[in-house]
Amino acid sequence: MPFPLPVVPKIAFLASTAPEAEAAAATLVARYGNHHPENADVVVALGGDGLMLQTLHRFMGRVMPIYGMNRGSVGFLMNEFSLDGLLERLAAARPSIIHPLLTHARLAGGRVEIARAINEVSLLRQSYQAAKVRISIDGKVRLDELVADGVLVSTPAGSTAYNLSANGPILPLNAPLLALTPISAFRPRRWRGALLAEGAHVRLEILEAAKRPVAAVADHFEFRTVEQVDVEMDSATDLILLHDPGHSLDERILNEQFGY
Repeated sequence: MPFPLPVVPKIAFLASTAPEAEAAAATLVARYGNHHPENADVVVALGGDGLMLQTLHRFMGRVMPIYGMNRGSVGFLMNEFSLDGLLERLAAARPSIIHPLLTHARLAGGRVEIARAINEVSLLRQSYQAAKVRISIDGKVRLDELVADGVLVSTPAGSTAYNLSANGPILPLNAPLLALTPISAFRPRRWRGALLAEGAHVRLEILEAAKRPVAAVADHFEFRTVEQVDVEMDSATDLILLHDPGHSLDERILNEQFGY
């Protein structure tokens, strides 16, 4: 079903700094006007996936539907760009509801940083030495020691991004799962990761943290010299993406599994 918007919705246009995105925004604002996001019914984001992630983070905690049009490079999360028929496209658009990951990262010295990630939370080595990580799921140690460049936890929405590049599985958007994927694992050599229930609590403990420093990255939030990272799905936070009929996010994820 289409998302219930007013017949003539109040639109807030947001654009990346790319010249083509700014030019498109100027034309669309001249046609449809531009409302402050606090007073808008829908946000139209013009750019690439980076802008979409920034926009989703900006409105996290609010029930604000976001319709993206690709004026960037990849645009996996975006709709095709057109200057025409925007009101008709918004009226017909289908919603995809996704949830972010909630991350607590304990840094050297004991400070705890909290962040949310729409795509993935990744741990990455900071030096020439491989990271050593102990992995626990729901309070039980499942892997005493992973020696690797890192490890990541991905949402279904993010499973076609860094997770896929690290040879992780593609997850259907409505799958109640998280992907736990090693990055260039050295030991154990045959471990390729795990599929976890979306309600799982993942604890990643950095072994030999001073000798083998590790950074934690939650989308575009980065924390250095972490000692422990806890990750779980924030099911209470809904993020709403709007897509044209036949081009939904779950359809795109399915297409990725067949190589197109």
